[in-house]
This record gives sequence, structure tokens and C-alpha cells, in this order.
Amino acid sequence: MLAVQAMRAGGPEVLEAVELERPTPGPGQILVRHAAIGLNFIDTYQRSGLYPMRYPAVLGQEGAGVVEALGEGVTRFAPGDRVAYSGQGGGYAEFNAVSAARAVALPDGVSFETAAASLLKGMTTEFLVRRCHPLKAGEAILVHAAAGGVGSLLVQWAKAIGATVIGTVGSEDKAALARGLGCDHVILYRHEDVAARVKEITGGAGVSVAYDAVGKDTFEATIASLARRGLFVSYGNASGPAPAVEPLRLMRGGSLYLTRPTMADYTATPAELDESAGQLFAMIASGKLRIEIGQRFKLAEARKAHEALQARNTIGATVLLP
Repeated sequence: MLAVQAMRAGGPEVLEAVELERPTPGPGQILVRHAAIGLNFIDTYQRSGLYPMRYPAVLGQEGAGVVEALGEGVTRFAPGDRVAYSGQGGGYAEFNAVSAARAVALPDGVSFETAAASLLKGMTTEFLVRRCHPLKAGEAILVHAAAGGVGSLLVQWAKAIGATVIGTVGSEDKAALARGLGCDHVILYRHEDVAARVKEITGGAGVSVAYDAVGKDTFEATIASLARRGLFVSYGNASGPAPAVEPLRLMRGGSLYLTRPTMADYTATPAELDESAGQLFAMIASGKLRIEIGQRFKLAEARKAHEALQARNTIGATVLLP
């Protein structure tokens, strides 16, 4: 089968298309024949060595397709079922053997491409707005990279709840997209002082929650944008890891809160996983959440996809097609 491996830690150039033996599902596993594969920033972290792996490694955290075969003891699915998964590894391939307990049934109304483009990002959005901080109508929030994969979903979900959304983007094209998704205010971070604009928009109060997947480059602006007792949700490292924080810094900023969540801790059981995926699929079915697939690449072109993602030249989600 065709697969794409990171041969060593490094830039996009370390990705190579190779032929590997089709995996056999072990006990508790299902073999998924991919129809679409998701591309996520965590893939670049693993490829670069920020999140160390044993190389060569087949990257890819999510995919969608049809169950081809069952491993011993699997009763959750049957051959031919439409499924999707995230957080499994080994996704950049035509087939992947994954834990049945970590896969979800895919409703007929959700396409394979939509599922592959949205499951990890969508369940991340779900826990960020429903459980990490139960977002309420009327709250003012800051969303960095508002036209990106998770950011575009955060904007829509927060608006559906009734929040006032301030988004940051890097270009006028992305600003137009962010407004179309529902951003009440858009800040061009390359040309404007983000914290000053946030304070101006909020009448000096700041935001109650700031969602930051960028990391190092946006850290200072994020912490300066928070209201008293505001929550800093640092959930990504697109520009590199955020710096360490002394507790007194949070006190001086206004008794602030800082969390660094990961989806694994919010979907730790099959029941939590099914609930999160179910909430996501319901939002998609209702039309409140529109999945923007801005780019499609052939699986063998995963290197080009990584180059575009890392250069922040993508809009919305990106999928790889076997």
C-alpha cells in the first residue's frame, strides 16, 4: 500500500512516499480503508521532532473510510461500516489498523472528506467551548488564527452560542473569511497591536477567554488581552512553544488562569469520545458548523501539504486523498 513516512526529524523534505505492507488488525482493532485523511498541525510537530517519535514514522492522526476487516474481539463495528478516527497515528496511508474503541461511527449525512477534515479539529473545538470553559452567550473571546483549521470552527461554534468573537488573521483574504464565519471584529496581527485593539473593542475590559494555538509569537499579546480573572487557553504551538510562566505573572495580570489542554484528556473513554463526536456531527447536521476544506492534496503530495501548512498559506482544513 502507498504510505508517506517521515524518515527522520526535520522539515517537509523528510517526508517520502513509500510502499509498505498492508497492516493486519490485531485484537481490539479495525482495519480502515481510507477515503480521506486529515492534515493537522500536530503532524508538523511530530515531523519536526518537537513531539519526538521513532523514525521512520507514518504520520497522520485522523482519517475516515470503511471498515475493511476486524481484529479479534471487536463488536463495536462490522465490515463495511463508515467510520472516522483521530489521535491514532499512521494515517498517511491507504489503510490503517486502529483501536476500535477510539473510532466513531460516521453518520450517512457526513461525508468522508468532511469527517477527515473536521474530527480532530471539531472535537478539539467541542471540548474548548463546552468543557474546558463552558462558553456563555455575551462573553467576549479572542481567537487567534481565526481562519485556520480549529480557529474557523471555534468562531462558528462560539457565535452559535452567542459569544462576541474577536479574531486575529494574517491577511485581508483571511480577514474576509473570518468575517464570513461570524467574527464580530477582525484584527490583522501583522499590522495592528492585538492587545491594544482588543482593549479598544472591549472598552478597556479585555476578553474573558483567549484561545491561542500559535504559541510563542502571540503569547505576550494574548496575556495582555485578558480581562481580570480571564482564562488563557494555550492549545497549540504553530510558531513554537509558548514560554514558561511564573505564577506571579498571572497574579499581576489580574488573577489570570492558564491551561494547556489536550484532546486526549477530554475524550479519555469511549463514552466521552462518542459524546464529543456526536456533538460535533449534530452541529454539522444543523448547519451551525460549516466545514471549510480549503485545500486537497494527493496522499503522495503530503510534503507539499506540509509546506503550505507550515507557511500559513492554507485556509480552513486540508485533506489528503489516497
